[in-house]
Amino acid sequence: MAHDTTDLPNGPEDPLTDLLRRGARDLIKQAVEAELQTFMETYAEDRLPDGRR
Repeated sequence: MAHDTTDLPNGPEDPLTDLLRRGARDLIKQAVEAELQTFMETYAEDRLPDGRR
């Protein structure tokens, strides 16, 4: 077979998969932002020996 014309799908591109991926990205973003906020609050009052934050 010298010339193959089989079209392979690029991946799941249906609306439900897209919705689930967007939802998962949003949840991860919210979790990372909450974790960062907690981290920043934990060290908000800490200072270096020269007084800088």
